[in-house]
Amino acid sequence: MPNTPSALASLKKSLKRRERNRGRRSAMRTWIKRTNDAIEEGNLENAEKSFLMATKMIDKNVKWSQLHGNTAARKKSHLAAAVNALR
Repeated sequence: MPNTPSALASLKKSLKRRERNRGRRSAMRTWIKRTNDAIEEGNLENAEKSFLMATKMIDKNVKWSQLHGNTAARKKSHLAAAVNALR
């Protein structure tokens, strides 16, 4: 446990931020998974819709410093290539 009031405040802040970050990361991963599932099923319409949301969430996670920009670019590139291959 923290020994000082400022350390206690810092602990509370870090716990709140951790939960917020976990939710954001989870939402991004969910949309990526939905896109991949739609691609595996061969459903182009759902794949395109999911791809748009996945790219949106990936970009937001970069903005929130959850992901490195290059990692985001790689994830979006792989998803886009898979969706385009489905076409």
